[in-house]
Amino acid sequence: MFERLGRTVFRRRWWVLGLAGAFFVFGGVWGTQVFGELTTSGFDDPASESSRAVERAEAALGRTGNDLVVLYRSTSMTVDDPAYQQAVTEKLDALPRDAVTRTITYWGVHSPALVSHDRRATYAVLTLAGDEQQRIDRLEEIEDDLAAPGLQTQLGGITAVNRDIGERVAADIARAEMLSIPVLLVLMVVVFGGAVAAGLPLVIGGLAILGAFTALRGLSHLTEVSVFSVNLVTILGLGLAIDYGLFMVSRFREEIARGLNVEDAVVRTVATAGHTVAVSGVTVAVSLAGLLIFPMSFLRSMGFGGLAAVVVAMLGALTVLPALLGVLGSRVDALAVLRRRRPARSSPTEGPSPEGPSHAAGPNSAVGEVEHGFWYRLAHSIMRRPVLYAAGVLAVLLLAGSPFLRVEFGGIDPRVLPAGTESRVVSETSDREFVQNSQLPIEAIVTSPDQAALERYVATVSDVDGVTAAAVTATSGEVARVTVNYAGDPISAQARDLVSRIRDVPVPPGGSVLVGGFTAELADQLHTTGHLLPWMALIIVGATFVLLFLAFGSVVLPIKAIVMNVLSLGASFGALVLIFQDGHLSGLLDFTSTGTLEATQPILVLAIVFGLSTDYEVFLMSRIREAYDRTGDNTTAVAIGLQRSGRIITSAAILILVVIGLFSISGITFIKLIGVAMIIAIVVDATIVRALLVPATMRLLGNTNWWAPAPLRRFYARHGLHEAPDDSYPLPAPHPAPASPQSDAVA
Repeated sequence: MFERLGRTVFRRRWWVLGLAGAFFVFGGVWGTQVFGELTTSGFDDPASESSRAVERAEAALGRTGNDLVVLYRSTSMTVDDPAYQQAVTEKLDALPRDAVTRTITYWGVHSPALVSHDRRATYAVLTLAGDEQQRIDRLEEIEDDLAAPGLQTQLGGITAVNRDIGERVAADIARAEMLSIPVLLVLMVVVFGGAVAAGLPLVIGGLAILGAFTALRGLSHLTEVSVFSVNLVTILGLGLAIDYGLFMVSRFREEIARGLNVEDAVVRTVATAGHTVAVSGVTVAVSLAGLLIFPMSFLRSMGFGGLAAVVVAMLGALTVLPALLGVLGSRVDALAVLRRRRPARSSPTEGPSPEGPSHAAGPNSAVGEVEHGFWYRLAHSIMRRPVLYAAGVLAVLLLAGSPFLRVEFGGIDPRVLPAGTESRVVSETSDREFVQNSQLPIEAIVTSPDQAALERYVATVSDVDGVTAAAVTATSGEVARVTVNYAGDPISAQARDLVSRIRDVPVPPGGSVLVGGFTAELADQLHTTGHLLPWMALIIVGATFVLLFLAFGSVVLPIKAIVMNVLSLGASFGALVLIFQDGHLSGLLDFTSTGTLEATQPILVLAIVFGLSTDYEVFLMSRIREAYDRTGDNTTAVAIGLQRSGRIITSAAILILVVIGLFSISGITFIKLIGVAMIIAIVVDATIVRALLVPATMRLLGNTNWWAPAPLRRFYARHGLHEAPDDSYPLPAPHPAPASPQSDAVA
C-alpha cells in the first residue's frame, strides 16, 4: 500500500503540491480567523449539578454573574463620606444599559462584604450583557468610563481575568514564535545539514498548524473552542512535522546514497519511513482522541485541535513531503552549510550519516558504520549487564514518580496570571482586605412553594460546619438564590467538602435544590474527570496495544511500550507535584504555586506525552524490527536498530524541546505546566528510557520480544501493517554474545 502511495505521489507530485498550496492559502485566510472565536471557559461539565444550577438561576432570576469587579480606593476618605459615594455612583449610573445589565454597590445593598476592613476601599459588581466574547467587548467599551475622580480604580472579575488570559496567550504565542523560530532554524540547518532540507519540515508544520486552525474554526460554530488549544496546535503541528520530516528526509538520503534514482528513492522512503510515520501518527492521534470522552469543552477542543494537527502533519509527511523530495531529488542537499561525510569516511565514534551507506563506499564501510557507531556500542554495553541497567533505571523512574502519590487537585483562579496583572491584583486585594470569598460564594438555587420551608432551609445551611453566613439574595416566584459565605481557599479540599455537606442538607418539602458556584463547579469537575479518566486510559492503552501489534506482530512489545510510557509519565507527574504543587523552582520559573494542580492539566499531559512517547517507540522499534527480520538475532537487531535510529530520535527530541521549551516560559501558569511536563517526559523518554531501558529489557526478554499466540501470528501475517523489507545495509560481523542476565545478576 505504501509503495503504491509513494509511486502515485511521485508521478502526481505537481498536483499534490498545487493542492497543498491551495490548502495553505485557504487555511491562512479562513482558518486563522479562529482567533476571534475562542473562549477561556469550558472547564465545567454541562450536565453537572453546578451547571444546572446556573441554568435554573438564569431562567428564573436572570443572569447575575460577577462579570466585572471594579475596585475603588481612597487614601483620604472612607465609604461613609458622601463625596466618595457620589464619585462612584455618578460614574456607574452613567454606564450604558445595553452594556451593563446589573450593578451592585455597597450603597445600594449595604453589604459589609463590599467594604474593606479599613473602609477605604469598596468594589462594585457589574453584570455585562452578551456571551463571553461580547462581555469582553463590553468591558473594553466602558473601562475608560469607570475611573472615579480622586479614587484609585482597578478592574477585576471573571471577564477581566478572561480578557487578560486571552491577551497573555496571544502575546506568549507571538513571543515564543519570535524566539523559537530563529533558534529552531539554526538547529535544523545543523541537524539536517543544509537550509533546503531544513525547510521541508517547516512546510509540513505550517500546513499542520493551518489545518488545525481551520478545523478549530469549523468546530467553533458547533461548540466552545478553548483559546489554549492554539498553544497545543502550534506545539504538536510543528513538533511532529519536525519528527516526521527528519525521519523521511534521512531515509530518502539513505536511498539516494545507495544509488537509487529519485523515483525509486521516494517510493522506498514512503514504503519504509512512511509506514513508520503512519503508525506513529495514528497512535498519537489515538492518545489525543481519548480527550474526546470528556464533556468539558476545554478538553474536547484540545483533543480536536491536537487530532487535526497530528492528522495533517502525518498526511503532509506522506504526500506533500515525498512530492517535494521528488521535485528536489539530490538538490535536497543544496545550500549545505556543513559538508556531509560519505559513509566510507565515517569516524568510528560517530553514528551513521543520514545518507546511509553508498555504493561508492562499498559494503564494508556500512558494516563498520553499524559495528563501530556510538549507539551500537552503547547498546551492546548495556546488554552485557541488562539486569543492572534495568533495575537502576526502574528505581530512578519509580522514585521520580513517587511525589505524585500525594497530589492535590484544584482549579483555576487569577493566580494563573503573572503577578502584578490588574485582574489578579483585584482578586488578591479582595482576599486580603475584604470578607474572604465574598466574590466566590457557594450558591444554592432553591425551588420551594413554602416560604417557611425556605427559611428553615437557610437556617439549616447557616448551621453547617464551615459556613460563616447564608442568606436569600434573590427571589422570583418559587425560585430563590441562597448565597453561602465561608472561610478558606475556594479551590481547597476543605471548601469542596463544604459543598458536599451543603448538598446533604434536606431539601424543602415539595421543592428542589441545586448547589452551584465556583467551588461547586470545581467539585463537579473533579468528580467527572475522576469517573471518566479510567475509561480514557483504557481507550488509549487498548488502541495503542492493537496498533503496535499490527505494526510489529508481537504482543510483548506493545505491553513493554505501554509500561515504559507509564514510567515516563510517572516521572513527569512526580516532577509536576514538586515544581507546581509544592512550589519548588517557582522563583526560577516565575509563577505562584496554589498548592494544587489544576485537574484537567495532568489529563492533557497524559494524552500528549503518551502519544509522543509511543511516537519515539515506533521509530526505534521499526528499525529494530527491520534488523530482526533480516538477522533473526534479537541482540544484534537491538544494537542495529538503536544505531540507525538513535541519532534521529535524539535530534528530533532536541528540536521539539526547543518548540516546547519556549512555550514553557508562558505567563499563564497551566500553559507553563504543560510545557514543563512535556520537556521532562521527552527528556526522560528519549534518553534513559529509549537509550538504556529499551536495550536492557529487550535483552532480558530475548526472542520473547517477538512472541504472539499462533492465532494472532496468523492474523498478523494476513492483516498486519507490514513494512517493506529493508536491504539497505549488509549484516555486521558476529558480535560477541552479551553475558546472560543470570551472570549479570551474579556479577
